[in-house]
Amino acid sequence: MSALTARCVGLLVAAVVLLGVGFRFAYPELTLLGAAAGIAVGYAVLSAAWRPRLEVTRSADPDRVARGEPAAMTLTVRNAGRLRAASLVAEDRCGDRAVPVPLLRLRPGRDTTVRYEVPTARRGVVPVGPLRVTRRDPLGLVALARPYGGTVPVWVHPRVHPLNAVPTGAGRSLDGRVDKVPHGSITFDSLREYVVGDELRRVHWRTSARVGELMVRENVDTSLPRIVVLLDNRAAAHPERLDGVAESFESACEAAASVLVAAYREDLPVVLLLVAPESAGGDAAAQGPLDRLAAAELADGGDLQPATTRLRRERLGDTLVFLTGPGGRDDLGTVGALRAAYPSVVVGVFGATEPAPSGAAGLVVIDAADGAAFAAEWDGVRRW
Repeated sequence: MSALTARCVGLLVAAVVLLGVGFRFAYPELTLLGAAAGIAVGYAVLSAAWRPRLEVTRSADPDRVARGEPAAMTLTVRNAGRLRAASLVAEDRCGDRAVPVPLLRLRPGRDTTVRYEVPTARRGVVPVGPLRVTRRDPLGLVALARPYGGTVPVWVHPRVHPLNAVPTGAGRSLDGRVDKVPHGSITFDSLREYVVGDELRRVHWRTSARVGELMVRENVDTSLPRIVVLLDNRAAAHPERLDGVAESFESACEAAASVLVAAYREDLPVVLLLVAPESAGGDAAAQGPLDRLAAAELADGGDLQPATTRLRRERLGDTLVFLTGPGGRDDLGTVGALRAAYPSVVVGVFGATEPAPSGAAGLVVIDAADGAAFAAEWDGVRRW
């Protein structure tokens, strides 16, 4: 993108006037001055149009952080040209901020490196780049800006609060009874040859005697607790804003991240769902659930019914965790109807001025001011 400075516009006007007056009234001196002014503008345009060969590389350290943790971007700009030094003005884009990059008299084959902090005070995806390089002519008449390099995202995940308690699994016996066990149930799966280090109590002596070598039992856990986290990202569920930010939604994201990390640490299957559809671009770039939480945004409209229909039809787990804001309290009845498919349903309500009734609609309801309060209440709940 090019821009003519006020000096250039003034010089162009002067050139036109001088040439017109010089030719009209036969003043060669004025004609000469007008021609000189025109030549100066032409030189400025050609000089600014020269495109320097710059190689831009950048790396984030790290590229994924929790909210509030430090992150830095290292930018290296190399002059890959061979003819002359590049005297340029450059700035890097970091979210909504411009970071100056010194490129004064960058000689051929040389490079310069800039390292700066990436803001992580808010959850989200911070786009960094591209580098914007402005080329100016020596007379200061024309400025031509061009982008260099691509854009690198820095993922700012929600804060994670430690959770000590985990839901129980649903152990189903042959007589049809459904029991709750803390870490699933152990079931015989197959036999294999004994290897050094196997416990002797796992040796299947009858089979070992028949085949002539030691055989041990392989057991699998068939009823590990399966957790489904449903995050309410409808704008109507989080109506309160502070400086344009819905704090109840930020707290719900922190609670979702805490449940996900606790499940991963216990090697438990866990699924993250959002009520309103996610943007296609965020899904394509995200690498995991925490990235999806970093990119999650409130959506206008959205309906809880399609999400509950899918949960009822697919039965994705045995413990459902629904995280919403003050505007989602009216949907507790709809969520409570899922208890036929999910033995344990836990609801986290953030930012509500009045607490929800204890055990509303047969649910375990946690009213919390933020993610830390939710984690504390979660560990206190034992009615999984």
